[in-house]
Amino acid sequence: MPNFPARLLLVAAAFAAPAAAQSYLPQARMIGGNPGPQHNYVCPNVDAGGKALDCYMDAVRHLYTMCKHVKSIEIIEHGYEASEQGTNSAKSEYCIDKQKLNITRPYQAALRDATASKQAVDGVRALQEFWGASLAALKGRPGESDDDYKSRTSAVYGAIEERAAAIREYLAGSAKPAGRVATGAAGKAPR
Repeated sequence: MPNFPARLLLVAAAFAAPAAAQSYLPQARMIGGNPGPQHNYVCPNVDAGGKALDCYMDAVRHLYTMCKHVKSIEIIEHGYEASEQGTNSAKSEYCIDKQKLNITRPYQAALRDATASKQAVDGVRALQEFWGASLAALKGRPGESDDDYKSRTSAVYGAIEERAAAIREYLAGSAKPAGRVATGAAGKAPR
């Protein structure tokens, strides 16, 4: 058996490589000598080494914006009423399906990051449900004015920020060390 330790390292590296590739961020790759999609397509405002929870919170906002823009294009092309008729809404429906797939890994990683607090985990789950409902609500409502539509779909950003801040507070509260026990005059803890 020549060079047994080298073989052992090779086998260990083979098993470690797939585990390292299991990141919540898509991996960049070369396509025809050009860099492929950036590592931060899903969460563009978070660095590759950032926390999973930060990536998820950025992704919620960013992916909602992408589908909101696609829906806006459909509305510009066809008007509010006709944008939902026939195949006119196909682009936004595809966008929603695509972004639901894109957010899966950041969402799962965010849940793992939030495990220090049950309230934070519940907050992440609630944010995910809110995000999905907000995407579905990008459709115009009958009789809704342009200003009302824009106001309603823009208000989502404030709600996302409020929910994200609450999740961060839950995690900050769970990270605080336990308080010291008050001591009596003799230096012993009261009974």
